[in-house]
Amino acid sequence: MKPETWLPHVTVAAIVERDGRFLVVEEHTADGLRLNQPAGHLEAGETLQQAVIRETLEETAHPFAPEALVGMYMTHFERPGGEDVSGGVTYLRFTYCGASGTPDPARALDPDIVRTLWMSADELRACRDRHRTPLVMQCVDDYLAGRRFPLDFVHTHSVGHKR
Repeated sequence: MKPETWLPHVTVAAIVERDGRFLVVEEHTADGLRLNQPAGHLEAGETLQQAVIRETLEETAHPFAPEALVGMYMTHFERPGGEDVSGGVTYLRFTYCGASGTPDPARALDPDIVRTLWMSADELRACRDRHRTPLVMQCVDDYLAGRRFPLDFVHTHSVGHKR
């Protein structure tokens, strides 16, 4: 019998700030309606920057231009019958900050997204119970504290052949 393989889920998130307000999405989750940054999973063949650009566009209809990496975050959620041998799911999240353009009004949002909102940090703090994860506020706080790493902090190496 082959032992189960543990694999983290790699995700990306975008911090978009305009006039002291942050772009967030309200989305359907297994726990009901929750607030989150535009975020999602890294797909095969993508770089992290390509993933955050794609996810932000899909979830908000806003084009996104990453300017810096705010941080890398790891979190583990215990869930009965979860995906790994410990009964939970581990996420490794790369959060970028950057500028967004004008949303495309003709673009449909991802099916789980109910709407986009612009909220201040204080408004986000006041509704922590509605955040998808504690990382929502942690990423905003890190951004507000000035945490920035250059985009080339994470190097992507593409190999054209199998090892």
